[in-house]
Amino acid sequence: MIEPCSSSASNSKGGAKNSPQNIVILGVGNILLSDEGVGVHVANELIKTDLPQGVSVVEGGTDGFRLLNVITEADRLIVIDSVKGGSEPGSIYRFDINEVRNIPSGFKTSVHQIGILEVINLSELIGKKPHTTIIGIEPKSLEMSMELSPEVKAKIPRIIELIFDELKYLT
Repeated sequence: MIEPCSSSASNSKGGAKNSPQNIVILGVGNILLSDEGVGVHVANELIKTDLPQGVSVVEGGTDGFRLLNVITEADRLIVIDSVKGGSEPGSIYRFDINEVRNIPSGFKTSVHQIGILEVINLSELIGKKPHTTIIGIEPKSLEMSMELSPEVKAKIPRIIELIFDELKYLT
């Protein structure tokens, strides 16, 4: 943990695929449910940045199983999503996908139709599960709105900073 520390077609930007490692930053969530869409909002901001070669950003929305190809083609996956961990709104979490099985039952990832964790677990069944880190943010509002709450919106620069910190060790 760092803190207490539209469903849409995928948009992507990034370096060439001939990099020794294919790193995918995947922002997921439902932008119609306020803070549930934080991963998509972060992905849309990251697309505007200059990313290292071999790094791509995918705005995955709530595409669920349609993201399986994106996930299985990645060597390294960083997922950005809303995460209900019971902390203050805007709290940021960082954990390895393998830690998810050890998290208490009250700790839930987002409310997508098909959860991103299920899709990642499916990739393991077909033998192509990338090393995955999840950066989550505690939502304040899951009400119908395309706007993020002020608490969550204020954390987007910090989330982007944390993603670039992750990339320093990967590229």
